[in-house]
Amino acid sequence: MHPIAQVFAAIAAALHVVIFVMESVLWSKPVIWAKFGVASQHDADVVKPMAFNQGFYNLFLAVGIAVGLVVGGSAGDAVVYFACASIVGAAIVLATGGAKYFRPAFVQGITPLIALILAAVLQA
Repeated sequence: MHPIAQVFAAIAAALHVVIFVMESVLWSKPVIWAKFGVASQHDADVVKPMAFNQGFYNLFLAVGIAVGLVVGGSAGDAVVYFACASIVGAAIVLATGGAKYFRPAFVQGITPLIALILAAVLQA
């Protein structure tokens, strides 16, 4: 994988670690759940188990990218490609929720998409 593509994959991993922390560690703070469009403490409490689980999905994708980058070679690259493609897929699914989800879908999906495009175009 080209080093520039690796940088974008690493940025995607770092972002997903931040999302994990927000969803699985800091969810109880109103400033956090409000960022996800949750309107009340009651609603935040109701969706907390789902947010906790979703946060771990994000962490596992980030770990996949990190491990793939460390392992390197064709096996490591394959893991990075899979994790980045999974994030892009999740961003597309998020965008299908309507216009209010376009921005978070873009934020979630742009860096792994760039990583995948650069990996294809700049093959090291």
